[in-house]
Amino acid sequence: MGNFDGDSETVFEQSYARTTPNGNGKVPNGNGVAHPSAPEKQELLRKFSAPAYTEIRTRRCQPKPANDAQSPSSINYHPEKRSIPNGHASLLDQESKPNQAEGKLSPEKEHFQKTSFEEVPLHTACLTYLGFYLLMILGYINQLLFVPKVATEKGRDGYVALYDAFESFYSRYVYRRIKDCWNRPICSVPGDELTLKDRVTDDYGWSFKFTGTETRCLNLGSYNYLGFAAATGQCADDSEESARNSGLAYCSSRCELGDNEQLQELEALTARYFGVEDAIVFGMGFATNALNLPSLLGPNSLVISDEKNHASIILGLRLSGATTKVFKHNNMRDLERVLRQGVCYGNPKKGGQPWDKVMICVEGIFSMEGSIVRLPEVIALKKKYKAYLYLDEAHSVGAMGSRGRGVTDYFNVDPKDVDILMGTFTKSFGSAGGYLAGSKKLIDFLRTNSHAHCYAASISPPIAQQILTSMKTIMGEDGTDTGRKKIHQLARNTRYFRRRLAQLGVITYGHEDSPVVPMLVYLFSKIGAVVRTLTTRHIAAVGAGFPATPIMEGRIRFCLSAAHTKEQLDFALEAIDEIADDLGLKYSRKPRDPNPVIY
Repeated sequence: MGNFDGDSETVFEQSYARTTPNGNGKVPNGNGVAHPSAPEKQELLRKFSAPAYTEIRTRRCQPKPANDAQSPSSINYHPEKRSIPNGHASLLDQESKPNQAEGKLSPEKEHFQKTSFEEVPLHTACLTYLGFYLLMILGYINQLLFVPKVATEKGRDGYVALYDAFESFYSRYVYRRIKDCWNRPICSVPGDELTLKDRVTDDYGWSFKFTGTETRCLNLGSYNYLGFAAATGQCADDSEESARNSGLAYCSSRCELGDNEQLQELEALTARYFGVEDAIVFGMGFATNALNLPSLLGPNSLVISDEKNHASIILGLRLSGATTKVFKHNNMRDLERVLRQGVCYGNPKKGGQPWDKVMICVEGIFSMEGSIVRLPEVIALKKKYKAYLYLDEAHSVGAMGSRGRGVTDYFNVDPKDVDILMGTFTKSFGSAGGYLAGSKKLIDFLRTNSHAHCYAASISPPIAQQILTSMKTIMGEDGTDTGRKKIHQLARNTRYFRRRLAQLGVITYGHEDSPVVPMLVYLFSKIGAVVRTLTTRHIAAVGAGFPATPIMEGRIRFCLSAAHTKEQLDFALEAIDEIADDLGLKYSRKPRDPNPVIY
């Protein structure tokens, strides 16, 4: 395979710092954490919180204890009564600092103090496994007694089965029980609020039908990090004008008739946005990984991948034919161990000959864990062992860093130290498509060899215009400070929401600056209960369970947005608090901060 330019410890630990004054009477530093002296390292009372969903519509009548430190009531807000234009949130005059990784703390201490993966209580783990296996047993009994309402394979003698037996069983008898919590259709822009199309099932999840009604909900499930997914505003106006002037699609690949000045401008702007030599854009999002990794790798390549990487990365690595080794999530000691072994022992299939390429593959924000890659340490190991670095910034671009440039901006590292910057325009930019950025030699190679560039349809004019307008807004090239305000608003919402969830006593995963907030519910049945109950409270959230997560780590994943207001977050937190009490979701054993969380 072709080559491209690229240069070629610490175990992840948990720690928490108290946000109360130091023993000498001094308050903590500006990032909300006391100076890390040994006596004052305690459990940081910041945890994420997750929504609860069940069709039980119970509200707690007894008054809240005074020490619960609830924020002012959000009774004035309700999704069905709100008239603020979708996607436009009012910003407070006081601005929150979006970047806390500016050299004040080392990368090790950043993650030591600000990332949490609290262990599940033993009794909860036992009940989770028991509940899951009970579902399996009931499913097997159901399969024996009743004929499933699905098509069966016929005339397949001598052929490999189209469907794996366990996957078919799991989707029919386990996933089907809470299938109504996924793939829910909407009929509005996925802004700070959205409109769900109501549907019901008369056969226990085998099929659904629409009721003809709709439900307006607070949106805590979309990746609209900077609030650009709106039906009004400059982005919408520019996209509409582009559609009228240039049509809806080019109906061709970039290598044929799908190239134009607009896409060339977008690529130049993207390269300038990330501070690299060149960039290439594609019409698909996560498929950018699956379709481009095979072009970058070959059979004599070694890829060292984080165990929590996205499925699109895993698919791309499988298609490439490269040898893949996995290291423990965000564990730099294990990463170095795998790197050292790979470099020292070479390719065992070729008698220990050196690899053509060694590549480290990580994400900026891990979408299921809410954790942030320890980028400075990864770069140091990459340079030490002369490996390439592939960074997937799908969830971090726009959402991290004081300028919205992603984790390279957040950690203030040189983006040229990352050989391949990958990301999507589907989240922070409120559009569609993806990009790869890096050296000019890399991008020239991809223009010739990338399957996505040569065969896939190019980005349509209104989609490309949405990206151009939103990116220029973030960069401040529109002549306003709207982009900067959105970045600060997202940072403020993220910290406020996470800290309030910690006070509720639920277990959340990830870094305190990550807008992806997974709340652990563990039991498979509780995923459905939480999602359904939140819907009755006019809150739309997303559940995640096996096989997307480990069997015993079912969760509700909240995604915060700059479009959310404090009033909306308080409305959601109040509902989550009540549902967590009703469903028994307050698993955390950490002490709770009795002081009010300041927005």
